[in-house]
Amino acid sequence: MKVLVIGAGVIGVTSAYYLAQEGHEVTVIDQCTELGTDATGGNAGLIAPGHSFAWASPAAPRLLVKSLLGEKTSIRMKFPIDRALMLWGMQFLRECTPARANSNTLVKLELAQYSHRLMDELADEENIDYQQSTGGALYLYRNSDELDAGVKKMQIMKDHGQRIEVLTPQEIIGLDGAFAPARDILAGAIYAPTDAAGNSKVFTEVLADRCKSMGVNFELGVTALRFARLRTRATDLVTNKGNYSADRFVVATGIQSPFLARSVGQRLPVYPAKGYSLTAPILDPKKAPTLPGVDEKTLVAWSRMGNEIRMSSTAEFVGYNREWNNSDFSNILAMGKELFPEGVKWDEACMRSCMRPMTPDGPPIIGRSGIENVYYNTGHGHMGWTMAVGSSVILRDLMRGSTPALNPHPMRVRPYTF
Repeated sequence: MKVLVIGAGVIGVTSAYYLAQEGHEVTVIDQCTELGTDATGGNAGLIAPGHSFAWASPAAPRLLVKSLLGEKTSIRMKFPIDRALMLWGMQFLRECTPARANSNTLVKLELAQYSHRLMDELADEENIDYQQSTGGALYLYRNSDELDAGVKKMQIMKDHGQRIEVLTPQEIIGLDGAFAPARDILAGAIYAPTDAAGNSKVFTEVLADRCKSMGVNFELGVTALRFARLRTRATDLVTNKGNYSADRFVVATGIQSPFLARSVGQRLPVYPAKGYSLTAPILDPKKAPTLPGVDEKTLVAWSRMGNEIRMSSTAEFVGYNREWNNSDFSNILAMGKELFPEGVKWDEACMRSCMRPMTPDGPPIIGRSGIENVYYNTGHGHMGWTMAVGSSVILRDLMRGSTPALNPHPMRVRPYTF
């Protein structure tokens, strides 16, 4: 069967890999001229089932109100608000009840755990070195009350299979001496021993090479415009480089997915959340962190990637505007210099923004569209790297008509509910 995968980030490439394993003739296209340039290349690198919380939570509305009033928060929204964001935001607010937040968190957790297991198997099988760190992850807290609240919040993860340990500042330093300068500002940490990190762009590039050896064709610099349809089937994908025909199509284009969905008659609830990330060279390996993690006060995440450190923060809902200025990185730099003042060449940091495809409820969208031969693998938000392999195996199972290992219903194709 001839399959066209639209999108060459980590989601699209893992989808192509598993479909090629099934014996399909697979082509991957992407509007960019290299692999994994958006969220795949700009994330913090965490592979973190232990941090799979749904963003739509009882605390989120307060953060959004503060943001609209001008305060700097981890989730930001600015005026003017476009119609798509208004619809997305209304559905997001509906998901902010305790019951829905718990339900969505458990869906994300189960998928993240499943995907992490499969990623380890895939990396071993294909001998992929993606600068992985397998020593766990640290979630840092600045005062004891916040640490206690964090432990209580983490209980849902612990109840569903995640190993969780509470560490004192001295125990943190015992695990990773790079945190010694922060001894007096930390109340403690929650340590997730089975969480990990790695470079998703490197993973994507190496896996793409494996795909090519299996006969997968990659065509970059091709912009998908719309599907051409005949009754209940798509016949072609119309692009700026001509039409691509296939028996089946996989939409893995992240924030561009809703535009293609319109041409098959669906309003896909995926909206971009702009994040900011920086990558800086390590000055002193002993004073730069080896363990990845998140500072829970600022929600800055980091991981070590070879001789560099990657840090990322913020979810800003400002449409498709990718612009940034130096002030957007002030909280990331301040946190980095506070924790690791002598370990990193902060003045040599390379900065960028990236767009994460968010659903209002949190779980991604995996499965068949409104027509019979177009499928989605999109909407993974800030956890696309963690969820990529598991999501692609679920997609493969659905496309071949077999029952996935996880219940696919919470990840079904779902439109806006207004």
